[in-house]
Amino acid sequence: MADAEATKRLSSKKQTLDDAYAAPANFLEIDICNPQTHGVARQRYSDYEVRMKTNLPVFKLKESEVRRRYSDFEWLRNELERDSKIVVPPLPGKAWKRQLPFRQDEGIFDDEFIEERKKGLEVFINK
Repeated sequence: MADAEATKRLSSKKQTLDDAYAAPANFLEIDICNPQTHGVARQRYSDYEVRMKTNLPVFKLKESEVRRRYSDFEWLRNELERDSKIVVPPLPGKAWKRQLPFRQDEGIFDDEFIEERKKGLEVFINK
């Protein structure tokens, strides 16, 4: 009978709807959204809105929004890798073939490509 005592379920407090849908004790949410393409010809580039929301006391601002280019994410990744011992997730690829001249599509400015890159950046930033 000692085995039955050792394996019996622990009694836990029933979760209420308020508990289930309340804000978590500590959270940090980062979303990448609203990609935009700016400029013309060789001065053309895309950037992404980065939204942050948190209740962590270490942050002065509880919500913030900035626009960042792919190169800003490359800089962040390089900085994280430089002095840390953590494994930094990969960025979505550079898409060199999409940058070749004489393409029949918009290359790196194609809406579908920008959307895929946005998803990849969101995976990178939230790992």
